[in-house]
Amino acid sequence: MEEQKSRLNIQWFPGHMTKAKRQMEEHLKMVDMVIELRDARIPDASKNPLIDELTAHKPRLILLSKKDKAEAEVTAQWVSALEKEEVRVLAVDLLHEKLEKKITAASQELMQAKIERMKRRGMRPRAIRAMVAGVPNVGKSTLINSLAHRRAAVTGDRPGVTKALQWVKVGKSLELLDTPGILWPKFEDETIGLHLAFTGAVRDAIMDVETLACHLILLLAQRKPEDLTARFKIIPEEGMSGWDLLEAGARKRGFLISGGEVDLERMANILLDEFRAGKMGRITLELPEDLEREENDHGTA
Repeated sequence: MEEQKSRLNIQWFPGHMTKAKRQMEEHLKMVDMVIELRDARIPDASKNPLIDELTAHKPRLILLSKKDKAEAEVTAQWVSALEKEEVRVLAVDLLHEKLEKKITAASQELMQAKIERMKRRGMRPRAIRAMVAGVPNVGKSTLINSLAHRRAAVTGDRPGVTKALQWVKVGKSLELLDTPGILWPKFEDETIGLHLAFTGAVRDAIMDVETLACHLILLLAQRKPEDLTARFKIIPEEGMSGWDLLEAGARKRGFLISGGEVDLERMANILLDEFRAGKMGRITLELPEDLEREENDHGTA
């Protein structure tokens, strides 16, 4: 498995994302705050350090999207772990929740001090201007369309659909600036890249899908073996590699090709599709204690 791990070769920072970063820098001066979307299944991996760097001086509302695909108790732990001064966190289901009032209220709470200053100066508070940012395929365009009550942004189930910057009004009190999804130049920790790939933030076409699926099925065997068994009838045993688990799943599903060999590519695609669609149940791949443990390890290194 380690040999296979070293073969992952992912182009993380395409040219259009370099342009998007520059555009974000230019437009930040036009906004009051930032609404950052992250994937509730991977709240740490879907945190973009570039967004941290670019928006450090702005109040921020973090939305943990796709909460319906993540474990509710763990998501609540992440909300508590991420909230701090000038940072509010909400877990959301972009497809099934009405979010306008909730997000508008959270934005006004974050901007309350500035609103009060404007009132004291005799100024009529204008609409809050917020930049919507995040890694690809985390739900930015879906959020904007939901809040605008119209198709204001193009959506898609693949990363990189949003290409240009655009303003969208949400009622009278909020204006949103949509931005293309940005990944960062390189990862110090390959696990972050893998978690983004598992959830679809990186195009499958630029990596070996079978190798990716091996990493995912091994992680699921460690984190959620009961869900893996329920969905694919696999009983993980000690010492089984990702390739062993993938092959076992293919045999259980009857994915065979000529000569009785298993069709690993088909199994890999099915595994990734069913995980991303939430068909395996609510699964969170990262826990807040993972982050604490990493920070402690770095502190003692």
